[in-house]
Amino acid sequence: MAKESMKAREVKRAKMVAKYAERRKALKEAGDYEALQKLPRNASPVRMHNRCKLTGRPKGYMRQFGISRIMFREMANKGLIPGVRKASW
Repeated sequence: MAKESMKAREVKRAKMVAKYAERRKALKEAGDYEALQKLPRNASPVRMHNRCKLTGRPKGYMRQFGISRIMFREMANKGLIPGVRKASW
């Protein structure tokens, strides 16, 4: 489990990216990079990091499901993810 502060930091970044998205787009189209640099750093979408929705784990993230590989495996073995079965040959 990730620290609650790390999860909260990512949520805060996501809100800030959404808040400044229109302003960033307008400044980029105008080519005003000095004004773009004056915006908060966390307003940049590049600074966001994908995290598991259940545990907050930053590594091993599976984009299609929004969870980490560990949680994916546990849920798949329990049959909680529709259409996913354990391979056997």
